[in-house]
Amino acid sequence: MRIILVAVITLATPAFATVTGGHIVQQNGQGGFVKLDAERSFAVGYDTFDDDNLYAFDEDQNIVLREPIRVDIGPDTGVIPMGTTVASHYVFFDSLDGFQIGFVDFDAPILGIAAFQETMAATDFLANTKVEYISVELRGLERGDEVWIDEGDPHRLWVSWAGSSPGDYIRVFTARSAAAMM
Repeated sequence: MRIILVAVITLATPAFATVTGGHIVQQNGQGGFVKLDAERSFAVGYDTFDDDNLYAFDEDQNIVLREPIRVDIGPDTGVIPMGTTVASHYVFFDSLDGFQIGFVDFDAPILGIAAFQETMAATDFLANTKVEYISVELRGLERGDEVWIDEGDPHRLWVSWAGSSPGDYIRVFTARSAAAMM
C-alpha cells in the first residue's frame, strides 16, 4: 500500500528540466557552485554578485518553440527547430580575480547555448522568472572565457573563465526532462 501511494505522489508532482548541481574543479579563489531560486526576487547583471562562485538558475520550463531559435553553441545548424520543447537556464560567473574551471549539470541533455548578447536578447522570452536582468547589453562571454558541452555527457556544461568585469552570462537550453514526460 505504501509503495502505491508513493508512486501516485511522484506522478502527480510536476517535474521540470532543472539544474541538478555543479562544481568548480580548478580555481585560485574561494568560490563554489550556487543554484539560485528564480522564484525569489534578485537582480543579476553588471557585477551584482562580484565573487568567485559559479551560479545557475532555472528560467522557463518545457516550452514548445513557436519559431526556431538561434544558438551560438549546439547543433551544426546553429538552430533549435520550431516545435522543439525546451527548458531555459541561466548560468553566470562574475569573479573578482583569478581563473576558474567548473561545470553545471542538468537533468536533461543540453540542446544549445546562447553565449553572446544578440542570441541572449533574442531568447529573453524564455526567462519568465522573478529575476531582474540588468545591463543586458553586457551579457555573453568575455574574450578568453569558454563554455562547452561535455562530449561524454550531454547533461554537463563546462565553463572556463578569468576574473573580470562585468562577468559572463549565458543561457542554456535543455530538452524536456524524462520525468516531465510522464
